Amino acid sequence: MTGIADDTGTRAWHRPLHHTRAGELDADTAQTKGMKRFEALSARHGGTEQLWLGENHVGANMNSGDHHHGAAETGIYVVSGHPEFVFLEDGVERRIEAGPGDYVFVPPYVPHREENPHDEPAVVVLARNRQDGIVVNLPSLDTPVEPS
Repeated sequence: MTGIADDTGTRAWHRPLHHTRAGELDADTAQTKGMKRFEALSARHGGTEQLWLGENHVGANMNSGDHHHGAAETGIYVVSGHPEFVFLEDGVERRIEAGPGDYVFVPPYVPHREENPHDEPAVVVLARNRQDGIVVNLPSLDTPVEPS
């Protein structure tokens, strides 16, 4: 009989935690015009296997380009500012006006953009159910998207 320290299942429960400090977020990730993404936890940072976590900054009076995140579900938490999330619903442009403490869900393959028509920058935390930071930039919100 092997000891508890030799049990593969038990060792998985004793992996070290990973800590990314606020000033250590990595800007070397996929980007969209008009905003800046920062990676905090991923395969490269912390060794995640099914999660990508980071921040997105949209400057005052700025808009991002239209884009989607492939097969990834994206959860958004608004830290500061009042970003607006723009998407199409039945061919009509819709927007969600958000503020600090709000949450927004972006389903896979849904074209959208972030807008910040206000005088203060907007900062949001992004969580995706895939460890890679998928970004597919598009010419417009009505660009046909083929799930792969």
